[in-house]
Amino acid sequence: MAVGRIASVVALLAIAVWLGGLLALGAIAAPVVFSMVPPPTAADAMTVVFRRFDLVAMTCSAVVLLSEALRAVRRTPFAPRDVARAAASVLAAAASVVQGMRVSPRIAELHAAGVSRGLGAKGMELARLHDLAELFGQGQVILLAVAITLHVATLSPSRAAPS
Repeated sequence: MAVGRIASVVALLAIAVWLGGLLALGAIAAPVVFSMVPPPTAADAMTVVFRRFDLVAMTCSAVVLLSEALRAVRRTPFAPRDVARAAASVLAAAASVVQGMRVSPRIAELHAAGVSRGLGAKGMELARLHDLAELFGQGQVILLAVAITLHVATLSPSRAAPS
């Protein structure tokens, strides 16, 4: 059981970094920068920040998935809470990878080409991608909150092995 607990703690630390970053960027940094810094400088700065955070999120998602794989191998049977936690982790990881490998690079590419959100066909694409990035970010927040809750539930003393 110690391996499962250690794997869970490592996963929770990775989730904390990932979730905290999503909340700090989406709820604090981006709104402040976009409201106080004139375009296109605000978008220049936030594009760099979001691309760097994509690497952090994808790294954290890999750590979480490795933890889930380790827990799955070490634990039999895999209880329904374990399945739900693993599913939430896999979905959050998939969202971070799609965002980091597809959505954010395309946003950066359009921004670098001087496209303005909502203006013309490419501007409409940029607006759609921005909305999609927000949706992926919000989805990750919800899924990660679920994963935390299920980690805590599976680590509760009532499920712990006797000493």
